[in-house]
Parts: sequence; C-alpha cells; structure tokens
Amino acid sequence: MINKLLPVCLLVATSVFGQVPVAVDTTSNAKMDALFGRDTTLHTPKDEKMNLDAAYNRPFLRPGKLPISIGGYVEANTQYANTDGVSEGLSFQMPRMTIFMAATINRRIKFLTEIEFEDGTKEINIEFASVDFQFNSLLNLRTGIVMNPIGSFNQNHDGPKWEFVDRPLSSTRIIPSTFSNVGFGLYGKKYTRDWVFAYEGYLTNGFDNSIIANTQNRTFLPAAKVNPNRFEESFNGVPLVTLKAAAKRRKFGEIGLSWMGGIYNKFQDDGLVLDQRRRVDLWAVDFNTVLPGSRTYINGEFVWARVDVPSTYSQQFGRRQQGGWLDVVQPVLRGRMLGWNTAILNVAARLERVDYNVGTFNETNGNIYDEIWSVVPAVSFRPSPTTVIRANYRYRWDTDILGNPPARTATFQVGFSTYF
Repeated sequence: MINKLLPVCLLVATSVFGQVPVAVDTTSNAKMDALFGRDTTLHTPKDEKMNLDAAYNRPFLRPGKLPISIGGYVEANTQYANTDGVSEGLSFQMPRMTIFMAATINRRIKFLTEIEFEDGTKEINIEFASVDFQFNSLLNLRTGIVMNPIGSFNQNHDGPKWEFVDRPLSSTRIIPSTFSNVGFGLYGKKYTRDWVFAYEGYLTNGFDNSIIANTQNRTFLPAAKVNPNRFEESFNGVPLVTLKAAAKRRKFGEIGLSWMGGIYNKFQDDGLVLDQRRRVDLWAVDFNTVLPGSRTYINGEFVWARVDVPSTYSQQFGRRQQGGWLDVVQPVLRGRMLGWNTAILNVAARLERVDYNVGTFNETNGNIYDEIWSVVPAVSFRPSPTTVIRANYRYRWDTDILGNPPARTATFQVGFSTYF
C-alpha cells in the first residue's frame, strides 16, 4: 500500500506550493496590506501567532525554484507499561508520520493539506485539505476538509511541539482529536497595539450514532472518527457547528473559548420519522502563557460534553462528560550542548483527568465514576526547536463505573519527534 501511495504523494508535491507566496502580482505586500488588511497566515510576528495559525505555523521547505512547499513530521517511541503488577513487556511504536503540502494559487488564495500515516500504514487519513480565500484580516473563507477548532490541541497537535509522548487524554477521549470534517466557514483576526483577537466559525458534517453504539460500551465521541463516510455525506443532513473566539495579549498569553454542537442521530429516513433529534454539544476553554523571568510555559485545556442519550440505554452511557489537562514546562539549560548551538533541556509535568460519566445512579444517588487520573513527569532535550527527544513516566489511575479500587498503571516512555 505504501509503495503505491508514495509516488502519488511525490507527484502531488511537485505541483503544490506553500507559505512563501509566488510573485504572481507586482503589487507590493505593503500596498496590498493597506488595501485589504494584513495576511492572517504569512509573516506573522512570533508574539502574534495563535492556535488559529497552527496549520501554517510549521517549517516548510521550498525545493529549488519550484513553486512548492512541503514538510512533515515523524515520531517514534518505546514504552514499558505495568498494570497492577502485570506487564506485556517492552514494545516499540511509530504512531504517526505526517506530510503537509501547500500551494499559493494566488497571493490571497492558498491551499494546504495534511496527510497522516498512523501505526505504519494501519490508518491513512487526510486530516486537513482546504482552500483559503483571504479577503481581509477580519474576513477569510476556508472550505474543504477543515480541522474543527474545539479547544487548542485539535488544531495545534504536531508532535514536535510537545514535551510528552502521548497526546492529552481529554483531547483524545472526550474531544475526538484530531477531528476534521468536510465543510466551510469564516475566520479572521483583529490587531491592536497589545492585543490580537481571533474568531473561527464552520459548518461541517458531524457525528453519528457510533458515539453511543460502539465497542467501548460507553458514550465515546471519538468513535465517530472511524466512519470514513463523514467525508462523503452528512449522517443526518444537519450540519455540525463549530465556533471559537480567542484573545492574545502580546508577551503574556492566549485564551480561547469554543463550542461544537449538532444532531448526531438518524432521526428520519426518506421522510419517515425514526426518532427525536438528539444533540451532542462540547464546550472548551484553553489557555497558554509564559511566566516572565523564569520562562515557565503553562498550557492547558478543559472540556465539557453533553449528549442526549436515549432513555433505553443504561446508566453506563454518560449524558455528561468532562476532563482537562495542564502542562508546565520549565527550561533548565539553554545554549551550546553536545555540539548543538541552540539546544534546550526542559523538565515538564502534565496533570490530566477524564470523567466519562458525570452524575449519580438513579437508584442509590451514589456517584457514577468511570474516570481516569494521570500524572506525567517528563524530561526533554531539544537539539533544535523543531526536534525533541523526550523521556516520560506516566502514572495512571483507572476507576470503573462502580468506584472500585482503581487499576494502577505505570508506564516508562522514551521517544523522539521531529519536523522534516
């Protein structure tokens, strides 16, 4: 399969272009920005970059004089896990390799795609493939396969940006990261002296019945990712709405508020009513900041979900879910190390929680558990900003729905991730 796909990827790579615009017009950038507003993806100062810019905020290469930009990243690791004294031994993993390719069709018409190969070639996904029409810094149209901007991680998920081997639990088990759909929407930015404000809004295909009819035997929104038909048609004809607003104060930090919601069930077929309309809604708050002086980087995301589960389902299917994570990263050494001139040694820690079922039992009024706690201390070494070698120790508590003593899992992980 991979032998067939690589020639296709290389053929596409030779016909597309990325972040640095081709000189298709003779009007200067300054004049164009004065007429139409600043380009929201190109030449953005570092302290103005936001999660909105994550798709373009990557190292792209432009081979020779060809009108193309291409890039990607790869990550691999080894781990040893032990659950209540039982272990399956040491294993090696290559969870993903991602290729991005981009084209500037015109100075303000851009195309970008992201293709991910997971677990070797066990899964091959188009995570992003959209055309951006940039009318003004405040008004831009995006259409194609878009990354739903719920929280921060769903958009800003590239492995080399993180000090941790595993992706955050709540961002993959409540929010179905990385979650993308076919649709369209608007996005934009407003610049002031010390602030940057941004918004995004999209209509896309959405969820389906698999979020409650799945092998997990619980309400599990990521099950919808398994359905490839969401890139072909809507499951019920009702679009999923995703809205996000964010603000960033230069040299301080960014905060974002987002919501994603819609109908998930097949409520009618050829005019025949099958069920009432049942909604799924998610809310998320994300933030990041760097503490002055210490350069301590703090990043977090918290999410809440509400699902209209039919009364015929048992109480093990949660109507409400919640979770979140908090990362703290502290640089301890910077400068020349082991022959690299701009190396950084970090220590970091992540605290995270997932509650699949928020509520109480009808019969006893006792708490419904079905939750996970996890703490992850980490050490990472960055020989360059685009490459990270990381060592993690994860200690995790999994509590079942009845609140029995949790299963305790200790995991050692060593791995790397790099852009190329």
